Amino acid sequence: MDFDLIVRNGTVVTASDIWEFCDIGIKDGTIVAVGPRLPAIAGAQEIDAEGAFITPGGIDSHVHNANIDDVDRSTITNGIIPDRENYVADTYDTGTRSAVAGGTTTVITFASQTKKDASIIPVIENYHKLAKDQSYCDYAFHVIITNPTPQIVEDEFPRMVDEYGITSVKLYMTYKPMKLLDYQILDVMYSARKLGITTMVHAENADIIDWMTQHLEEKLMTHPHHHGTSRPPIVEAEATNRVICLAELMDTPILLVHISGGAATKHIRDAQTRLLPIYGETCPQYMFLLADSMRKGDFEGAKCVCSPPIREDKSDQDAIWAGIKNGTFNVVSSDHAPCKYNHPNGKQRGLQHGNLPYGKFRFIPNGLPGVETRVPLLFSGGVLSGRISPQKFVEVTSTNPAKLYGLKKKGSIAPGFDGDLVIWYPQTKFQPFKLTNEMLHHAIDYTPFEGIEFKNWPRYTIIRGKVVFSHGDVIGEMGYGQFIQREKSLLPGPRDVWLSEWRP
Repeated sequence: MDFDLIVRNGTVVTASDIWEFCDIGIKDGTIVAVGPRLPAIAGAQEIDAEGAFITPGGIDSHVHNANIDDVDRSTITNGIIPDRENYVADTYDTGTRSAVAGGTTTVITFASQTKKDASIIPVIENYHKLAKDQSYCDYAFHVIITNPTPQIVEDEFPRMVDEYGITSVKLYMTYKPMKLLDYQILDVMYSARKLGITTMVHAENADIIDWMTQHLEEKLMTHPHHHGTSRPPIVEAEATNRVICLAELMDTPILLVHISGGAATKHIRDAQTRLLPIYGETCPQYMFLLADSMRKGDFEGAKCVCSPPIREDKSDQDAIWAGIKNGTFNVVSSDHAPCKYNHPNGKQRGLQHGNLPYGKFRFIPNGLPGVETRVPLLFSGGVLSGRISPQKFVEVTSTNPAKLYGLKKKGSIAPGFDGDLVIWYPQTKFQPFKLTNEMLHHAIDYTPFEGIEFKNWPRYTIIRGKVVFSHGDVIGEMGYGQFIQREKSLLPGPRDVWLSEWRP
């Protein structure tokens, strides 16, 4: 038996078990042994976990790095974003640096098609260039589909799966530059079912949002917190129910992303009770924040503007926690989609169209930073608070994302899996602290979780047997992260149950 790294004396947690006084042996980046008192090997690196929890590396399956939607793609050459000084989001280097500092070892990011893109192949190639040699952690892609032409869904989807190892797409039911009609959604689902592609859906009713926004502006109700006023929970609930109906008609699995409220959660739960392959995702902002975060100052609440919005009623927050505990939500992702606050191209865009000092929420870029805080928030505010078990934490932050998205060597601690680990501090040796943005490693000038107390934080982050984060410092190298070609989802798929005589 030979090892490159031995982690000793840990409390190892998987989605099903907890093993105390356990060692983990890693060779050539792969776990080869898990058990007590592994033999010492000359030349092998050893880390003493001191009895602390060891969990699988976090998998954040909803991360927006290097967004270029608002950048003229013709100016991007070989993956270089022009005018980096005025770029307000995270790139692959800063976003993945932040990820490993928070215990995330794999991110799945988005290659985003625009409506004028007649092919998704150049889009995928372009994002490969943006990510190549820039990532601190392993990464994969989803593809955002905004123009599902017959050529794309019939000819290019098979290439996407077979040549590029991309087995998931994301669709929008809102945002004018991105939203699809129900007919187009059915086109995508039809092809996705045949190819084993997982379809992710951002479910909000676009027409309600547009109508509400126009009428709120007529009343000068444009403060940041009125972003939430324009999108009450029924906006998410209606679209969630509608896309579940489309998925049932097409007998295809879907994932409802970043669910924020109890009404949409109930629709997902009801579908799952009927054994439909409907999966749910939520995010820490819906678990730890309420809408008063959008009421700070005249405009500071813009920092917490995202879609769906953070909810007013604590009952929605409670429903999200209940949905995690009862399995309605299969994954907890960050939806890391940040932009800087103090920059004219960032959140300040909301102040450039009048009604000062409050601005207009319609023009505030949506999205929050969160890739670094996702895993620690769930561990500190979930496990250590007693709200969820350590096994449930592993299930929603690592194991289920790996299964849902076909990451066959990720998401667990067992022989044959990648040596991706998070070693936490022994609880008796950790001094709780209140978070400030200066502690984080992203390129963004704020965190929505400022001031929240953390009772633990990753002590080591290990990717394929290499320590990349240790005691507060990123020590891994940019470019160490590898692109992962994924397989089809390992979770239940089509049932061959139909609502009429039609068959695909």
